[in-house]
Amino acid sequence: MVEFYRFNGLQKHERCVHAVTTKNPKAAYEGSLALHTGEAYSQIMQNRKQIASLLKSDTEKYRFIAANQTHSSHIKVITKRQNRGWETMDNAVLDCDALITDLKGVILTVLTADCVPVLLYDAQQEVVAAIHAGWRGTQTTIVFKTMEKMKEVFNSNPQDVVAGIAPSIGRCCYEVGEDVAQYFTAQHEVLDKIGDKYKLDLPLANKIQLLNAGLLEENIEMSGICTACEVKRFFSYRKEQGCSGRFMSMIGLKQNA
Repeated sequence: MVEFYRFNGLQKHERCVHAVTTKNPKAAYEGSLALHTGEAYSQIMQNRKQIASLLKSDTEKYRFIAANQTHSSHIKVITKRQNRGWETMDNAVLDCDALITDLKGVILTVLTADCVPVLLYDAQQEVVAAIHAGWRGTQTTIVFKTMEKMKEVFNSNPQDVVAGIAPSIGRCCYEVGEDVAQYFTAQHEVLDKIGDKYKLDLPLANKIQLLNAGLLEENIEMSGICTACEVKRFFSYRKEQGCSGRFMSMIGLKQNA
C-alpha cells in the first residue's frame, strides 16, 4: 500500500525523513490534515495521529511543527524540540510560510491544496526546510530567501542541498489574470499568454529560484504532478472550487540513523 508520495533524491539520504500525504482512501489516514479550514477536529487529529504513527519507528517519536501560513515570505528557524500547531493552532508558528531546523527528531510541515510545497535538505550541515509558496510567496522569492537564511544561520552550501518540489497546480491548469501575471512578466519561461488570460507555471518559477540560489539542477526533483489534474489523489482548491481539505508535505531529521 502506498501511504505517501516521496522523492527519490531525498530517499537516498538515510538521515532525512520526508513524506507527502495523499487522498488515497486505502491509506491509514483519510482526508484533510488541516486544522484551520473548519473540518471536524476529531477527524483531523485522527489523521495526524495516523501520520505520526506511520513515520514513527521503534526508536523514534517525532515532534511536529506547523505554521499559520499567510502567503508571506516570513521564515522561522525552529530551535526547540516540541509540537507546535499540531494539536491546536493556538501555538502554531505565527505568520510564517517557511520553516528551517537542524534539530533531530523534528518534522517541519506545510499544508497546501494547489500552492507549491518545497522541501530542502542540506546533507552536509544536516539542516532541513519546508516552504509554502503560492503565487504571492513565489513573487516575493520565499524559496530563494529560505536558502539565503540557511546559508546565514547554518553555513549551508547550496550545492549540498537536495530539493523536492511537491505536487501543486501546474501550468496546464493555473489560469491567472493580469493582476497576478504582472509580477512574472520578466520570467517569460513561466508565463503563457492566452487571449486576455495567462497560464502560470508556479513549480517552474520556484525551481528557477532554487537554481538562482545556487542549487545544482540535478539536485532538484520536481514531482511533475498537477493537483488539479490529479484531484483524486491530492486536494485542489481551484479544481474543487474552494475545498476545505489540505494535504501535508513534511521533512525532518532522524535522531537515529
